[in-house]
Amino acid sequence: MAQAAGSINTDYRDWEWSADAGERARLLQSPSVEAVPKSEENQGNGAGATSALGAVFIVVNAALGAGLLNFPAAFNMAGGVAAGIALQMCMLIFIIGGLVILAYCSQASNERTYQEVVWAVCGKVPGVLCEVAIAVYTFGTCIAFLIIIGDQEDKIIAALVTEPEEAGSTRWYTDRKFTISITAFLLILPLSIPKEIGFQKYASSLSVIGTWYVTAVIIIKYIWPDKELVPVEIPTSPSTWMAVFNAMPTICFGFQCHVSSVPVFNSMKQPEVKTWGAVVTAAMVIALFVYTGTGVCGFLTFGASVDQDVLLSYPSNDIPVALARAFIILCVLTSYPILHFCGRAVLEGLWLRYTGVTVEEDVVRERRRRLLQTISWFLLTLLLALFIPDIGKVISVIGGLAACFIFVFPGLCLIQAKLSEIQETRAVSWWAQVGYGVFMVTLGAFIFGQTTANAIFVDLAA
Repeated sequence: MAQAAGSINTDYRDWEWSADAGERARLLQSPSVEAVPKSEENQGNGAGATSALGAVFIVVNAALGAGLLNFPAAFNMAGGVAAGIALQMCMLIFIIGGLVILAYCSQASNERTYQEVVWAVCGKVPGVLCEVAIAVYTFGTCIAFLIIIGDQEDKIIAALVTEPEEAGSTRWYTDRKFTISITAFLLILPLSIPKEIGFQKYASSLSVIGTWYVTAVIIIKYIWPDKELVPVEIPTSPSTWMAVFNAMPTICFGFQCHVSSVPVFNSMKQPEVKTWGAVVTAAMVIALFVYTGTGVCGFLTFGASVDQDVLLSYPSNDIPVALARAFIILCVLTSYPILHFCGRAVLEGLWLRYTGVTVEEDVVRERRRRLLQTISWFLLTLLLALFIPDIGKVISVIGGLAACFIFVFPGLCLIQAKLSEIQETRAVSWWAQVGYGVFMVTLGAFIFGQTTANAIFVDLAA
């Protein structure tokens, strides 16, 4: 994409919100990225310390996560291997396009985080909607993480504690609600309270190892299956043409790394759009292989009987799978505080901007408000996780929001960026890029509407 000739929505009088809030909460800054402050960036060339190869690793780490547990069920919903792979390949083109658009708009607007790019390029209303969407998305993801912890602990406890079949009830300390609650209060809440989460960057390597191990176990279990693992039925085509779209929330949730991609781009030694295009293409291809391997092998192992969380389909006493469950629990325990920090930072920024209070004036009350926000967030996510049965229902909701981050906001940014250019004549490439932006917004709106309606009238009503 050509660099814009004109400035992008740089008149901050259009959205009269305090800039101090942005300096206080560098929202959704990846804990793995050491960014250069804006003041230093303006004095130099703004180059960071991350190499292209390092950026590929960080983007892959941002994309891969516990969402892969739902991919075998997504292939089942899509109607088989062929439909699932085809859907992923089609969406991957636009997923990569969205990441490149965000880098282009970040460079043009001189902003360093996702929501700041949307604010600068699109204006106040889309900026507020973006921040609210990030808060809701991170809140829903935290709920999904707690559900995943409960799922894995159920299987681990079942392997450790043997109950007689005639026993009518389980012991209180093996109850799912108790195990989720005690884990959350003892481990997650203390990690969520601190003001900064820099220490969490060391957990990224553990998350990557755990994700790859889970994928390896699922593939190996498909190649060398246990005798008792016999699929009931393996669908080869979707039941209806609309059934294919039911897999979209999982794919969007899995590949959504766009919010954290802007800080990664700005942390590179050579933050250039062309280089970034190669980085995200390589990263998404790697993520595609991981998700496809997990989805295909998990689906072919269990067929139509696969659970929303594929690890629940395996026996409790399977040692390699038990280790995979332990890895997933550790990954989620370290990921929840990061997601909570991101959501809390968005809420903090919104609060400071709407009240017009500067950072210096608000220091005294910051700790009290942070504790209140953290405890409220924690208790609400825990309460919902205790009564929502599986991660599929949560992903069906937040997957639609992920589509907004992948398609809608990048599309809006591209349209506004091209409209802001000062040109005497509109070249064919200009019209093509505007048309591409319109298509992305339309596609994202369709996915968001379809998945949200399906979640409300089918999943949540069930």
